[in-house]
Amino acid sequence: MLGLARYAMNGRRQAIIASMLSGMVPLLNLISPAIVALVMLRQGGTAAIQVAIWAVLPLLGWAWVGDLTPLILMLGVLPMAAVLRQTQSWQPALLISLLVGAGGEAALRFRPDVLAELQIQVSNFLAQSGEQNITPEMMQMTLVSMFGLMHMMVAITCLVVARWWQARLYNPGGFQAEFHALRLQPQVAGLLLLLFLLAGFGPTALAGWSLYFSLPLLVAGIALVHGLVKAKGWSGMMLVAFYLLLMSPLVMQLVAILALADSFYDFRGRLSRSDDNQN
Repeated sequence: MLGLARYAMNGRRQAIIASMLSGMVPLLNLISPAIVALVMLRQGGTAAIQVAIWAVLPLLGWAWVGDLTPLILMLGVLPMAAVLRQTQSWQPALLISLLVGAGGEAALRFRPDVLAELQIQVSNFLAQSGEQNITPEMMQMTLVSMFGLMHMMVAITCLVVARWWQARLYNPGGFQAEFHALRLQPQVAGLLLLLFLLAGFGPTALAGWSLYFSLPLLVAGIALVHGLVKAKGWSGMMLVAFYLLLMSPLVMQLVAILALADSFYDFRGRLSRSDDNQN
């Protein structure tokens, strides 16, 4: 994939070709937003929009046949990349990803036929497994939330890939340093916690969005673990074990809580100052 990014950066025409061709292929069409995001990060808004005008054409075709995901990602990743380029901070980009989740949720709600088919499939699966305690309303809310969460996760992944490409091509080691330093401000982390609680308890307009508000904290927690492993000089196998454990929902929650604590305590900053004092 790095070769594709290198080709896209050879010129405007190459970027258009790379984004359009990748946008025509199932699954690879998720790479097209990352290519346009790379153009945004490297060359700015004018160049990115000129490429996006062409790149969006095959994605409109996918939307016409019922797959809105690539188009939603393109519309979401572009502003995320623009904000990251302007601010050089991942925090606002992660917050914008909440809108991508909302877009994914809206897309599914506007396709009641698709939502109904998903409900039938999940209901059949749960019936076979002996689980029958979920009401249709709860199942629908869960499916819609998970669909939006998936779009958030893929959008963040696309931006990570684009930033990694940029670093590999023009600033070796830059992405690692930037990602290791990712830390949410206390006010932002506190607001996400408040919204998470409001969404998770009681009938509110945010019902079903609790996972959305926890995802930026989870990403910040992953960055924290990467930064601590690097700072302490631990083996890369620690990260392998970490990602294996991260498949557990309980571990995900603990990592998000760790990120919340880090927003107020700044573990990496304190560790660095402690090392400096010892030296």
